[in-house]
Amino acid sequence: MRTRFAPSPTGPLHLGHAFAAILAHDMARKAGGRFLLRWEDIDRQRSRPEWEALAEEDLRWLGLSWDEPPLHQSARLTLYREALGRLWARGLLYPCRCLRRDILAAASAPQEGAPLIGPDGVVYPGTCRGEPRTGPLPEGVALRLDMARAIEGIAAEAEWEETGTLPGRQRLDPAWMLRTVGDVVLARRDFGTAYHLAVVVDDAAQGITHVTRGEDLRDATPIHVLLQHLLGLPTPVYHHHRLIRDKTGRRLAKREDARAIRRFREDGATPQDIRRMVGL
Repeated sequence: MRTRFAPSPTGPLHLGHAFAAILAHDMARKAGGRFLLRWEDIDRQRSRPEWEALAEEDLRWLGLSWDEPPLHQSARLTLYREALGRLWARGLLYPCRCLRRDILAAASAPQEGAPLIGPDGVVYPGTCRGEPRTGPLPEGVALRLDMARAIEGIAAEAEWEETGTLPGRQRLDPAWMLRTVGDVVLARRDFGTAYHLAVVVDDAAQGITHVTRGEDLRDATPIHVLLQHLLGLPTPVYHHHRLIRDKTGRRLAKREDARAIRRFREDGATPQDIRRMVGL
């Protein structure tokens, strides 16, 4: 078993991060496996080395250790570009120059009805789907996956095992992918990649056998399984766990500095106190 914890160094780790990291760490240790750390730092404007250093300090304070040097997404842009090139060569990507306001306006047109909301927000209405797909892989533009083309011939074999809050064997639903997911972005023009592509490439590179993450990312899993099949990568087991919420029921975010692990440390809490707070 190989698990991983993959935060973005854009703020302090909070109790939700502690729960996710401890769960992944303990699962691997119980099975005699390996626990890895990854920094999802492709957003170079928001990522800060000081947040990374504090997070590693917090994780060590919690009693966690990782078995290989941390992987940094910012150092892997060439590999993401290679994966994009393979999809581009098959005609599965197209360039998109739409801004968010353009997408919302097109999806909200009177004839479209209420815009559909999917794992990436408003489902893309296909404005740029007719853009040329010939020549070298474009640079400086967003690249979207043509979902209709991508799922052809794959849906029947795209399955995965879920062991978390809704366990069981799962299968990709083509109709749901077209209606609710749509043509997701695999490369943002400012980053050169995007979450869905990077996480799939990195999980394969690190040999991750069990992906543990919050149930808020459950709807992203079919996208990742599809990409694994398209790129010839292994599909890990997925374990989506409950979320840690505040007293109002909201999922914790990095803006919740009062819930930051460093605050509890400064107030004299112990690692055992943190485990108890998150129900472990």
